[in-house]
Amino acid sequence: MAQSINNDFYDALGERWYEAYDDPVALLRAEARHLTPWVLDRISASFGGESVRVLDLGCGAGFLSNALAKHGHAVTGLDASEPSLAVAARRDATKRVRYLLGDACSLPFGDAGFDVVTAMDFLEHVETPETVVLEASRVLAPGGLFFFHTFNRNFVAEMVVVKGVEWFVRNTPPKMHLLRLFLKPSELTALCRSHALSVCEIRGVRPELRLRPFWRLVATGIVDQDFAFRFTSSTLVAYAGVARKAAAHQPRAAVSA
Repeated sequence: MAQSINNDFYDALGERWYEAYDDPVALLRAEARHLTPWVLDRISASFGGESVRVLDLGCGAGFLSNALAKHGHAVTGLDASEPSLAVAARRDATKRVRYLLGDACSLPFGDAGFDVVTAMDFLEHVETPETVVLEASRVLAPGGLFFFHTFNRNFVAEMVVVKGVEWFVRNTPPKMHLLRLFLKPSELTALCRSHALSVCEIRGVRPELRLRPFWRLVATGIVDQDFAFRFTSSTLVAYAGVARKAAAHQPRAAVSA
């Protein structure tokens, strides 16, 4: 019988989402620091600086949702962890993000209601990523953008993302990641294509191998506050991308955040 992914540990993180360094959640924070400016840049380039309607799937404690709201976007964050959503709401400086408990495989929204849907570090936590992509496409308006970050399925990714994190990062829970749920870039591209989403950019993501933060992690299990990620040409381990919903974006009135 296939192992089940462990998503329950997120419920117990509380303020550790934002404060812990002896925990893999610190890697998520570092990843968010790297990817959020890229998401903001691509949104701005596509929508000309307008405020847009964003749905953040698997939003967790709101790293991306809250950042996008600070930049004036109208954000809805959806997650299956109620305690995580409570942390996200407390950390929302704008108090304008709409946080909802829900299932990304059965979204409680009508068709074409969002300009942007994000699934960052999320697709590898669900058994049916194809359903998430289908639902993301359904709720996207024509010309809308679908952002993702996930992990490639191969031996190297298993050694780095599964075994490496378990071996070297303190307080890593069992079965936080399972290799069988990782997606090859070609598979995710095909899933997008089958649901009217055309992938227009994929970039590899890897840790910065700066001496102090990287070797402190290896030696102590602590994720230094200076630990960082960067883009790379290789998608061997992790990758981020963006796809566009079929039909060109049409100009419209700005959305109030």
